[in-house]
Amino acid sequence: MTMIAVLGNGRVGGSLSAALTRAGHEVTVADRSPAAAADAARSAQIVINATPGASSLERLLALREELEGKILVDVSNATVDGPDGLPANLLYPGSSLGRQLQEVLPGTRVVKTLNTMLYTVMTAPTALAHPPTAFLSGEDPGAKQIVHGLLEDLGWHRDWITDLGGIDTAQAAEAAVLFVPHVIRSSGFAPFAISITR
Repeated sequence: MTMIAVLGNGRVGGSLSAALTRAGHEVTVADRSPAAAADAARSAQIVINATPGASSLERLLALREELEGKILVDVSNATVDGPDGLPANLLYPGSSLGRQLQEVLPGTRVVKTLNTMLYTVMTAPTALAHPPTAFLSGEDPGAKQIVHGLLEDLGWHRDWITDLGGIDTAQAAEAAVLFVPHVIRSSGFAPFAISITR
């Protein structure tokens, strides 16, 4: 059993916290208040960032002390939304939220994952007609191995998980969010994910 703090209690955070609890982990969910986030992060071994990506950097920088030495799993995408509320551009072009977080939190082991799919697929990957792919980006191999195990707890098959390499590779994974509005307009708000087939 791992002690996990989920920062963000929206659709993404709620779905992840419920699934990880079912998998046997001890999960604390924090709302957007700084005090709740600090309390949750302080007692956790792993912290999951499920806050809105556009404000994640500021929120998590305020938790630098609480996140020291912890694994931070970043599942958010930092985007500039269009008039319809869907992603229209990247907030950190040429970089990524994952990389920005690692730079401002050097004592934290940041792992980027689960950001290339509709949130429902994060906890139900076998519900799709074809196997989806979950990508891992991060500097610490040990942290990525632990997160790999968490993904398996969420129902991801081992061979559906691809380690892209260091945190710089999160740039490519985050850029995939630009597909999202076009897919939704084309096919509706139905579960989907990026899949690498061989």
